[in-house]
Amino acid sequence: MIFTFYTFFIVLVFFLLLVISKVTYIVKQSEVILIERLGKYSKILQSGLHFILPFVDQPRRVLWSFVKESPATPGRMYRYSKVMERIDLRESVYDFPKQNVITRDNVTMEINALLYYQITDPLRAIYEVSNLPQAIEKLTQTTLRNVIGALDLDESLVSRDKINDKLREILDDATDKWGVKVNRVELQEVNPPQDIRVAMEKQMRAERDKRALILEAEGKKQYAILESEGVKVAKITRAQGEAEARLLTTKAESEAIQMIQKSIPGSNPLPYMVALNYIKALPEITKDKNGKMILLPYESSALMGSLSTIKEVFNAK
Repeated sequence: MIFTFYTFFIVLVFFLLLVISKVTYIVKQSEVILIERLGKYSKILQSGLHFILPFVDQPRRVLWSFVKESPATPGRMYRYSKVMERIDLRESVYDFPKQNVITRDNVTMEINALLYYQITDPLRAIYEVSNLPQAIEKLTQTTLRNVIGALDLDESLVSRDKINDKLREILDDATDKWGVKVNRVELQEVNPPQDIRVAMEKQMRAERDKRALILEAEGKKQYAILESEGVKVAKITRAQGEAEARLLTTKAESEAIQMIQKSIPGSNPLPYMVALNYIKALPEITKDKNGKMILLPYESSALMGSLSTIKEVFNAK
């Protein structure tokens, strides 16, 4: 009898603990739980401690899809689903698997997108759509195909910001009835076919070689211009120097003639100047002749005579 009483008491305590655990909920911050009473929506449990009616109130369980990178094959994404009763109100990121899209010029590309969304109305997110993440994924895929299909290959490669903004605007408008706010959409990878990538690399290499040749030609052109200007300036400077030297020589010769005329009134100093220059030129005339005979013109004797005459006149004075 005593054993039967203890057994009944233990079973009763276990049953009460089980009931308490089923009707007591501790909801964390930024989480909610939807409660249904006899299959009909009743209330939303916010963060904190809550109690519900046993056997009458039940939390609404929903199927939620997730995409995760495979630990066995890095870089490969796989999808899995699980049943949940707690709805996370924080911003979530959904990494979509790679998909093939076709551009307006019929080029097939592989695109991987990231979507950042946040549930703003959990009631509509649960009752207006089945499996919200999967619905957002399918909507994003179809929208992405439409957006890329309206662009050429070159536009789709250089207009990522434009594509991201257009996708975010379309998805945000479409998911508003689901109680979801799409904050950002990012194209993570845009991979054209292998032959297109090879052609693009060749084109970029050709463009770089072209720019290098243009810069080299411009450098040679600038060098030639500067060199020409330098030669021109050097010639002008040399000509100015030679002109100044000639002017100084002429001035000195003029002063010498005037001095001769003042020293010997009535004399003609020109034969003296000619003879003097002739004597200065003789070393150059006889330079490096290796003992050969040198013939001087007959007029040189007359010039030497004029020079001797002028010298005698100076000595007499």
